[in-house]
Amino acid sequence: MEFRDTITSMNVVTAKGLTKDYGSLRAVDAVDFEIARGECFGFLGPNGAGKTTVMRIIYCFMPPGSGEVRVFGMDVNGNASAIKARTGVMPQEDNLDPDLTVFANLLVYARYFDIPKKISAPRAWELLEFVELKEKAHVKIGDLSGGMKRRLILARSLINNPELLILDEPTTGLDPHSRRSVWEKLNYLKSKGTTLLLTTHYMEEAEVFCDRVAIMDLGKIVTIDAPSNLMNTHGGNLEEVYLKLTGKALKD
Repeated sequence: MEFRDTITSMNVVTAKGLTKDYGSLRAVDAVDFEIARGECFGFLGPNGAGKTTVMRIIYCFMPPGSGEVRVFGMDVNGNASAIKARTGVMPQEDNLDPDLTVFANLLVYARYFDIPKKISAPRAWELLEFVELKEKAHVKIGDLSGGMKRRLILARSLINNPELLILDEPTTGLDPHSRRSVWEKLNYLKSKGTTLLLTTHYMEEAEVFCDRVAIMDLGKIVTIDAPSNLMNTHGGNLEEVYLKLTGKALKD
């Protein structure tokens, strides 16, 4: 499988003063951050911190309330189609089509990007081999294990050969073997120049795999730095750093 290898010095994502309200609730409160091409960037924080809202704005699922967000140099307002064409999304929830086979799920998803079948079919086979599901190609979704479904969702997120891959809790609920398998695939993608943006509650994963992390709480970014720098500065592991900076547990 050939993946992108296009690392340059430009930022893939830039946000300035990003704010988002849901009625009277301020979910994201004037945050600033930049994500460089080719890095693995993590958003960490408890449920309700604003992580998923930020990511949904980046992949144009919802508009920002105020502030500016640019992806590939394009404003998310008015450029959704162009941004989505270059972005892959691995959501936390299982939203595979249970009426279709593994292979058909990939082909149908490819249509959203106007990828012709003569291209999507061989690409789907390559992706199934990449995530070690080739032998399950003609199996219905209901016959897959949880780990297999997560790997298929990862394959689906790659059908358009994205430059930016957004992952919302990519290994939640997986056994250690499946978690390791998913991260092996993600590390390979990163080595080929794919930019990774993720949320995770597994702090040991963030420590090992993320180049930088943004710790969020109550819609604000508390700090952004490399995990090693944060641990050296504040002492302890990454979860202990979060406790020191926010005074609360990561899971609530």
